Amino acid sequence: MVLNYIWIAFFLIGFIVAVCKAVFLGESALMSDMMNNLFDSAKTGFEISLGLTGVMTLWLGIMKIGEKAGVIRMFAKAVAPLFRVLFKGVPKDNPAYGSVMMNLSANMLGLDNAATPLGLKAMEDLQALNTEKDTASDAQIMFLVLNTAGITLIPTSVIAMRQT
Repeated sequence: MVLNYIWIAFFLIGFIVAVCKAVFLGESALMSDMMNNLFDSAKTGFEISLGLTGVMTLWLGIMKIGEKAGVIRMFAKAVAPLFRVLFKGVPKDNPAYGSVMMNLSANMLGLDNAATPLGLKAMEDLQALNTEKDTASDAQIMFLVLNTAGITLIPTSVIAMRQT
């Protein structure tokens, strides 16, 4: 909610500065330049997001197929010995392992924005195991550290942005 007010303030301050420059400094072309640049930036942002949407849709579809086919479960079992060491307190064969694995897989594929809902699901699963609801568990902190580290094997988002 506060972010909305910040963006509105940016636009209002920019408009007020442009009006002041036009009135007091005689820069009459400034308003038209601002409007042209505003729409050019909006167009560029839309084109970038459209490219990223396509790439994210592709990889999320592949991950969903892998989840339905059991590949994610297989990967989770393969890394379970490492995860048991890293995520102490998470019971064996808990769904949280699958959620954490999906998030880390999305991050490794460079699906930054697509990894966010997967990370929220993983944190929700880890919170369900947490005995102290107002304090993060060791497993949650470890997940946050691994997620923040952002290990990326294929920088998909960067490839998509450079492609446009």
